[in-house]
Amino acid sequence: MQSFLEEVVDEVWKKYDSLEDLVFILPSKRAGSFLRNIFASTTKKTLFSPQIYSIESFVEKISGLTKASNTQLLFELFNSYNEVVSGEKENFYDFTKWAQMVLQDFNEIDRYLISPDKLFSYLTDIQELNHWYLKSEKTPLIQNYLEFWKQLPLLYQNYTERLVELGIGYQGLIYRMACANLTDYLNAKKEVVHIFIGFNALNTAESYIIQEILSENNSDIYWDIDSSFLNDPIHDAGYFIRQHKRQWNFLQKRPLKGISNHYNGQKMIQIAGIPKNVSQMKYVGYILEQLRQDADEQLTNTAVVLGDETLLNPLLNTVPQAIESVNITMGFPLSKTPLSGMFKQFFELYLQEDKRGLFYKNVFAFLSNNYIQMILLGEDTNALSALINEIRKNNWAYITTENLIGLQDKFSIPLLLLFSEQKALPESFLERCLQLVNILKQKLEAAEDYTGLEYLYHFHTLFNQLMAMIKSFPYIKDLKTLYSLFKELLSSETIDFQGEPMQGLQIMGMLESRNLDFETVIITSVNEGILPSGKSGNSFIPFDVKKEFKLPTYKEKDAVYTYHFYRLLQRARNIYVLYNTEADVLEGGEKSRFINQLLTDNNKNKQITHLIATPLINTATVSLQHIKKDDQLMTDLKKLALRGLSPTSLSEYIRNPIDFYKKAVLQIPNITEVEEAIAANTFGTIIHDVLEELYTPFIGSTLSSEKLETLKPLITDLVGKHFKKTYANYSSLSGKNLIAFHVVCRYIHNFLDLEKAEADAHSIRILGLEEKLSIEMHIPGIDFPVLLKGKLDRIDERNGTLRIIDYKTGLTNKSDVEIYDWSKITTDYAFSKAFQLLCYSLMYSHKNPVSKIEAGIVSFKNLNAGLLSFGIKPTKSSRKRDPDITPESINLFKSELYRLISEIFAPEIAFEEKEV
Repeated sequence: MQSFLEEVVDEVWKKYDSLEDLVFILPSKRAGSFLRNIFASTTKKTLFSPQIYSIESFVEKISGLTKASNTQLLFELFNSYNEVVSGEKENFYDFTKWAQMVLQDFNEIDRYLISPDKLFSYLTDIQELNHWYLKSEKTPLIQNYLEFWKQLPLLYQNYTERLVELGIGYQGLIYRMACANLTDYLNAKKEVVHIFIGFNALNTAESYIIQEILSENNSDIYWDIDSSFLNDPIHDAGYFIRQHKRQWNFLQKRPLKGISNHYNGQKMIQIAGIPKNVSQMKYVGYILEQLRQDADEQLTNTAVVLGDETLLNPLLNTVPQAIESVNITMGFPLSKTPLSGMFKQFFELYLQEDKRGLFYKNVFAFLSNNYIQMILLGEDTNALSALINEIRKNNWAYITTENLIGLQDKFSIPLLLLFSEQKALPESFLERCLQLVNILKQKLEAAEDYTGLEYLYHFHTLFNQLMAMIKSFPYIKDLKTLYSLFKELLSSETIDFQGEPMQGLQIMGMLESRNLDFETVIITSVNEGILPSGKSGNSFIPFDVKKEFKLPTYKEKDAVYTYHFYRLLQRARNIYVLYNTEADVLEGGEKSRFINQLLTDNNKNKQITHLIATPLINTATVSLQHIKKDDQLMTDLKKLALRGLSPTSLSEYIRNPIDFYKKAVLQIPNITEVEEAIAANTFGTIIHDVLEELYTPFIGSTLSSEKLETLKPLITDLVGKHFKKTYANYSSLSGKNLIAFHVVCRYIHNFLDLEKAEADAHSIRILGLEEKLSIEMHIPGIDFPVLLKGKLDRIDERNGTLRIIDYKTGLTNKSDVEIYDWSKITTDYAFSKAFQLLCYSLMYSHKNPVSKIEAGIVSFKNLNAGLLSFGIKPTKSSRKRDPDITPESINLFKSELYRLISEIFAPEIAFEEKEV
């Protein structure tokens, strides 16, 4: 297959003997590189390379202006804004929120050579109509708003004059100035022949420049389009070229050059739907491996065209290693590098700081970054983990910089560089960023991480740019504005790949594919909203105004994408079109209309297949854990028996033996986390501690309503005292924690009211609080004693009956403390609360034998129910619920408990995981 550029070169060689007076203009630099290579490979003599320009660099040369960076354009626009706009002005940060849209509109106005005065007058009138209302006077807000629109022409004029004076411009201004300077350029280049190659959609300025050059000397233009699209009056791929053919005087009596007839040739087209983006890239890797094996070559005539260019990184990870040569046309976005995440975290750490300090999650995330760990860690590799554990131990939900700096000596970590005592200001913050860059440079050089060093160099350049801007422009006064600029610069920076541009597999974006042809093409992300991009577009200019002034709308944008898509297919013989079957707003919609058009193509030369590629799903069920008791495990169990089992740990075994094994046997602790909002167990601990302190003076005495009333004034201070144990910054409680504080106070108030009513009606004597109990059990079949231990919240006597009381801050109902079958109490976790009450009763009665015990739970979420006493549900023979725990019932429970403990310590019974 002969490519489009090769066909053009053949035509040029037939017409011209020398290339010295020829200037070639193409849509992109990439196409220019290929053209230069074709000339070099087809020439039969030594000659100077012809002048080859992309259209943008060619127009820039005519204009005499240099294209400025977007950030510089933004600052100069703000200068003009301050000079021109009257009344109250916005700060730079708020200005940047809408300034980008203004820049885009200025760009469009100039590219299409629209009269700015006429268009802005039109827009002002529209805004007047939009804000018309019946009141005779406009509000100040409306007046300011309309005044801004009236001042837009002055802003545009001041801004463009300022840029021209500086010798810089945005693309549209460069195009407008090139049109103004075109006559002078043509007079100076009368002997030069200009050849335009492969254009399609042109803005008004480009169209004017090309037509004027074509009409002034013996210049020429070659179009890259198939006759199938050109001759079809409704096919969007030929929309613009048909328009040029009708409107350009130069083309009225001349045939279009470069027209081909390849699209209806033999083609294999595979359309594949793949769920999600990463799966698409994996499927590309699969296709490339198949192609490599079939062709047994390095795929030198194969291109992967990314509809969504952000997928470059996952694509690179799926390219088969056997493909040695890969050329990447697009740059890798600096914003996608690991270092980008580190510096963003650094900014956000201080941007989200409030009067309470730095939020602990942000600090943890920042300290966990690999690059930060590389900076901080010296010889003591455990120091950082110890620092994080210290923060967790102190429960610092908000950490002051003084807190962190105070810990650096304790853990030998240089934290002062990262956590300054002063409020972060733009210039000092950038100095710290540059310090980080210098330290990281040394670390990466030592680790021979050359990729990381390349990333770091770009960030060094970026921070120096920002530093220069701060010193040149006085508008960056806070970190928020600096971060906005940082992200702006970051989004436009790319890391260019180095390689042989004409060799190996080609990876590129849709625009880079212009004028290039390949035997095999793989196009990804062919979904609505990506190819074509849809109706999205930020502009202050309404759709109807754009139509009136012949500015491009989404309809023209769709035609551009249609041309690029079908142009790729023109000369290709093997075509793979991939789309995401999982349509969503962020990753594109349903499959593209281009795919539906292909599927309706009835051309016999096209072998079109459509498939849905899905990964294999592992249908195997997840096996539950099974842990046999070997000699080591039996040794550990014996140690556990000596340490003691608690009612809670035994309940854990009933619920799931594997959890019991991890917590009780292996003693794996729960990870201590900072409690941003009070946890349920902490909530319960505070209530227990406060009640213990309130009731301790009453041990051995009888409660009375008067005594209990004296406790109420103490509640708030005691709750505060115990809150401080968990929350170091107790004095600034807010949000959920402040609510929790008042809930604890209300719970204890309500509990005291309940106690007062009970004390008035009954004689209640406190016998003990938070009393530690234990019993050593000698169980048949186990050749060592087993200790059962626990701590009882409260023991008292009510009208002479001994009561064992357990406080629960969660919801407990009467049914939770009732049993109907003794065998269920050690096999069904639903009876865990009754099980625990019986354990406490067993331990207490062993030390203090009594004829009967009443055991129950006080549920703070169900206080109105009073004491929820353990009981045996009524049966046919006994219709009355029995709340008493007698020696007989304790013996029945003991036999079930012994059976449970025998199972735990039986060598032949493994720990089996339960589904919970």
